[in-house]
Amino acid sequence: MSDLSKADIVLVEDNPNDAEITIRSLKKHRLANKLVWLKDGVEALDYLLARGEYADRNINDLPKVIFLDLKLPKIDGIEVLEKIRNSEPVKKIPVVVLTSSKEEEDVVKTYNLGVNSYIVKPVEFENFAKAIAEVGFYWLVTNITPST
Repeated sequence: MSDLSKADIVLVEDNPNDAEITIRSLKKHRLANKLVWLKDGVEALDYLLARGEYADRNINDLPKVIFLDLKLPKIDGIEVLEKIRNSEPVKKIPVVVLTSSKEEEDVVKTYNLGVNSYIVKPVEFENFAKAIAEVGFYWLVTNITPST
């Protein structure tokens, strides 16, 4: 994506293979035109809160959805989610956890923090790509979000 300021999807994923599958699946279904891939929790918060290297970004240009991994370097996904839910104007952005963790504790924590959906990444490529396409279509096309 050339204009990092106006993303429809923010993908927060440190694993390049999982990010590639996600991006490919979304592109295949024409859902990735405005996607920003961020590789750790600090970068995600800097982007979303328009600070650091993203300080010039208009914080009111909100993405339609955030796909968030939990196992991230620097700041983990649970802390990122907590900061999102406690920060105006980003707190109403739908957040979908995409993770390999099936831990009940992670599921409970994220829902208590206001996650909109929790998806365990399927191991098989085809199933992972299909799940991403379905989730992307729902959050970008079907779902209605409040305007700012």
